[in-house]
Amino acid sequence: MASKSSTEGGRQPPWAEELRPQRLEDFVGQRHLLGEGSPLLEEGLHSMLLWGPPGCGKTTLARLLATRSGARFASLSPVVAGIKEVKERIAEAESLSNLGQEMVIFVDEVHRFNKAQQDYFLPAVEQGVFTFIGATTENPSFEINSALLSRVTVYQLRPLGDADLAALAARISEVKGLSIAPKLLELLTAYADGDARQLLNVIELLAKKGPKLDESSVKDLRRAVLRRHDKGGDSYYDQISALIKSIRGSSVDGCLYWLCRLLDGGTEPRYVTRRLIRIATEDVGLADVNALTVALNADRQYRILGSPEGELGIAMAAVYLAVAPKSNAIYNAFGKVSKLVAKGSSAEVPPHLRNAPTELMKELGYGKEYRYAHDEPHHYAANATYLPEGVGPLDAYKPTAQGFEERVGRRLEFLRSLDEAAAD
Repeated sequence: MASKSSTEGGRQPPWAEELRPQRLEDFVGQRHLLGEGSPLLEEGLHSMLLWGPPGCGKTTLARLLATRSGARFASLSPVVAGIKEVKERIAEAESLSNLGQEMVIFVDEVHRFNKAQQDYFLPAVEQGVFTFIGATTENPSFEINSALLSRVTVYQLRPLGDADLAALAARISEVKGLSIAPKLLELLTAYADGDARQLLNVIELLAKKGPKLDESSVKDLRRAVLRRHDKGGDSYYDQISALIKSIRGSSVDGCLYWLCRLLDGGTEPRYVTRRLIRIATEDVGLADVNALTVALNADRQYRILGSPEGELGIAMAAVYLAVAPKSNAIYNAFGKVSKLVAKGSSAEVPPHLRNAPTELMKELGYGKEYRYAHDEPHHYAANATYLPEGVGPLDAYKPTAQGFEERVGRRLEFLRSLDEAAAD
């Protein structure tokens, strides 16, 4: 890891910039992309999108790939750049191309560019005027225009593992003459949570107290521990998805782990309770009629107690839903009928199902031949019709054999037998 000199004006750059590796061999992490035979290395310089969490090395890797190919490197940031700056960079690339020189235009946080700005790159990328390298923390499928996405290769970078972070810390220690105690190193790698930049920043902060760093150095740290949990970003929604799938899969360990990850990362607890209420109806349904009540009570308990006491009720509800029998029969039935209604015409309500509060309505036949279920055997009007003419039978709801829904299924079978007997 080569060390850069000071910036203009004599100011020292942050270590995260100063200690940025200058050779691809010194790059830490992403072995799945940089191993022997990797397309990233074997196919030569090509337009690509580097997708991964903060601090995983997207910008550094782009610089190193450009250096490896002898290309000019230029960067754009949507935070400060607009179409004018994009035009200027493309014009510069055209001039270099005419001279037989290659240029890489690196766009950090490319998802922040709007559609028109992203589209502006397309002609020059297609013509090979420059090599486009974009970096994003967001899922490209949702945030990058399909036209641009089809012209690049997407490489997914991973958070750095503990071994990678430890190797990076060792390199920092060597360059900066530091001594980091093993126990502190464990704390620092946990603190960094896969983010190399965060590791560099915290070591730089602690090193201001002296070159020898041990557990006591942590007392000098006055920053909150930030997990890799970007609300509104992919990691955030991935963790929510993991919680839902753990509950659906009846994994108590999984649901508690992802619940704690979400809360630890700063998720609003009532957002979690809203997810639990949805799970109670979508994934448990009538297999356990108490599931919805438990989820609603968890939300109510949190509103009354707040944090941290109210979070225990959320955990209890999550575990209850995880161990509850599962059925998505109501979810499927509702979806099926919703689609049917959306596609169909506005069928008239049958006259016998209409209310008749006036004499005129009675004369028109409203309510005529309506059978009052409570006056019939089993409180059921066997073979009565409740759908518009030409609609049905729908057979939308198919109860499972799980939990209470098994009883629901037996009840429906009994009612069908009454219908069949009445039809004979």
